[in-house]
Amino acid sequence: MDILEKLFGSVARVRIMRLFLFNPDTYFDLENVMHRAKISQQDARSNTRLLNEIGLIKTRIFSKEVKLEPKKKGDKKRIVKRRVKGWVLNDLFPYLPALQNFVITVSPLQDRMIVRKFNRTGNIKLLIISGVFIQEKDSRVDIFIVGDGLRRAAIDSAVKDIEAELGKDLTYSFFETKDFQYRLTMYDKLIRDILDYPHKKLINKLGIQANSTKIGVGKVQTTLS
Repeated sequence: MDILEKLFGSVARVRIMRLFLFNPDTYFDLENVMHRAKISQQDARSNTRLLNEIGLIKTRIFSKEVKLEPKKKGDKKRIVKRRVKGWVLNDLFPYLPALQNFVITVSPLQDRMIVRKFNRTGNIKLLIISGVFIQEKDSRVDIFIVGDGLRRAAIDSAVKDIEAELGKDLTYSFFETKDFQYRLTMYDKLIRDILDYPHKKLINKLGIQANSTKIGVGKVQTTLS
């Protein structure tokens, strides 16, 4: 992220750019931008204004579901649709293809940073990244975790932090070690698809090897253990 931050001015601006570039057909209002990019209202407002002025995003009015607090105690929250002002990626921006290729390809997260984000989620035995991290569109998941005493809330929080950095929703799955080992012996389809297709092992305390008897796995790498 340091390189992009210096090129584009700030972490907030890079996060917003990634958000729109990774979600080209999605409309975002100010609240969405703040929540998804995990930035302040001031940063969201100033940077969307700048990106709108240069033509990377364009203003749009769209319908959004809003939860209304109950008027009386005991009443349920109501969900209503309201028209709000927001933005969407401008597909006519002249430098869009070059910008997409550059910003999306340059990963804001090094392998060790990803590992650190999951350090407090439990005793991790296996941590695999695939999908968006290695530009593999057909992957079943982007992140796969195996360990003991895994805490779902902590994992969800770590994933949301990474999503804010990337500007993209991630698919992920996690298993306790015993459950994973059982599924592995039963040739569980999800497990096999993850291990037999291109991926990168960041932690591999279980000594898991790719099953070369099924599908070629030339792209598989292990970087950290």
